[in-house]
Amino acid sequence: MSVVVVSAGLSVPSSTRLLGERLAAAATGQAPSDVRVIELRDLAVDIAHNFTSGFPAPSLAEAMDAVTGADGLIVVTPVFSASYSGLFKSFFDVLGVRDREALAGKPVLIAATGGTPRHSLVLEHALRPLFAHLRAVVVPTGVYAASQDWGDKGLDARIERAAGELAALTGALSAASGGTDGGTGGGGAISVTRGGAADDKFDARNVVPFEEQLAALRSAG
Repeated sequence: MSVVVVSAGLSVPSSTRLLGERLAAAATGQAPSDVRVIELRDLAVDIAHNFTSGFPAPSLAEAMDAVTGADGLIVVTPVFSASYSGLFKSFFDVLGVRDREALAGKPVLIAATGGTPRHSLVLEHALRPLFAHLRAVVVPTGVYAASQDWGDKGLDARIERAAGELAALTGALSAASGGTDGGTGGGGAISVTRGGAADDKFDARNVVPFEEQLAALRSAG
């Protein structure tokens, strides 16, 4: 399973990246050092230039290709002004301009970090609607880590649960599509038909019934 982490953390070291690595390791069984992490702070200038020029720099284009080609995504942002960071949103804006179907049908695990537990609802009022708009398939459990959560068993349990849901959903979608590229660039994404009025319709042949997805998630938990 190919999982890519998109981290919008700004500091070094970054708790945002650390959370993404722990989620990816739990979902794939890989060591954190083997997980592909895209650090958006390294692409900030390229993202800004993309808005003004309309063309991505090679490093930004490579990052977008990695996101589009992944079987599943783990996206992690620090909380700024009770929402995701501007850098985080800007990356997915330029990705959507490049290919509005880039995340259609792709399994996504949403996560965030913040200084206080009071911002935990950012997952539901900001991140989940964003990726629903991008037509991604967001796993039921999101993970929020406040400063006081690190080292707490509750965070470990949420990480394991969310990672299990991502692994199960990615596996179910990959099996349904036969492991082939459904036209969105992602091996685990649901195929999307192209051309004319059919642009906004999923290919029904590759849709996994909800009951099967739910059964897979329950067996993984």
